[in-house]
Amino acid sequence: MANDRVLVTGASGFVGSAVARALLARDFRLRVLVRPTSPRANIADLNCEVVEGDMRAAASLTPAVKDVRYLFHVAADYRLWARDPQEIVRNNREGTHTLMEAARRAGIERIVYTSSVATLKPQTGRSANENDRSDFETAIGPYKKSKVAAERLVESMIAEGLPAVIVSPSTPIGPRDIRPTPTGRMILEAASGRMPAYVDTGLNLVHVDDVAEGHVLALQRGRIGDTYILGGENVTLEHMLSDIAQICGRRPPRFRLPRQPLYPVAFVAEAIASVTGKEPLLTADALHMAKHKMFFDSTKAQRELGYSVRPYRAALEDAIGWFREAGYLK
Repeated sequence: MANDRVLVTGASGFVGSAVARALLARDFRLRVLVRPTSPRANIADLNCEVVEGDMRAAASLTPAVKDVRYLFHVAADYRLWARDPQEIVRNNREGTHTLMEAARRAGIERIVYTSSVATLKPQTGRSANENDRSDFETAIGPYKKSKVAAERLVESMIAEGLPAVIVSPSTPIGPRDIRPTPTGRMILEAASGRMPAYVDTGLNLVHVDDVAEGHVLALQRGRIGDTYILGGENVTLEHMLSDIAQICGRRPPRFRLPRQPLYPVAFVAEAIASVTGKEPLLTADALHMAKHKMFFDSTKAQRELGYSVRPYRAALEDAIGWFREAGYLK
């Protein structure tokens, strides 16, 4: 597979840039698709061919997919809030559809499509796995709905012959989170001492570079039509915030808050965001999701792909270190 041309979408972003680096380490010829307005900091040091285009504009994809053997579709509109929530759904579903059609016309041999554990239902008393599928109607919030819609679309195209493997990262953390992601923003708030309290919930946290390695393993060993969770460690929010405080030399948060009294705060934050356009730190959808501990099981990827991860604490340290070095943290 080395020396073959591979196209990565979303390489200017967080997960995509990690996937691009993992591919370059294996001597693939890398082409990246970026929007004209995308920041280039994450690809500035990469030996790659840059093609500008928009996944929703079919004509702009023709030069991107030409002479490509493998495709990694990592790009996504990863926002938990937008003035127009349907914009997130449109971007993720329609962008995926247009790109997959372009890949099919170009005869791309193998595709790794980046979905998300957002398409799965959290379970009570155990970690969710690939069989715990959600649906569009019950998915909470526009981002989860958009990923369900896009994943179901890809599955329908696989049934018609699209040679795609689906990977579902949990919650990546680590370096190069330039925007940053919602989880990255939470790490920054906690590292800056602005999160004195927490709610009783949990996340599955994984180093972004381990997720990238999982993508490459899916290309090499994944079965067409199968889905693989690329997760790390299940961690309560209290544990995560305590670790951040320890790394940063701060006191850990002391107060556990019930969710219900926070809804008015979320509504006010969303009202302010509707004026400023800046994504709020707390939303009603986030509180709905916090009702369940979002714990996931990567056993299938470990067994079939040889997927492995480093301790989550190392990922947290790398994330905070990068935020400091990049000037996000003083």
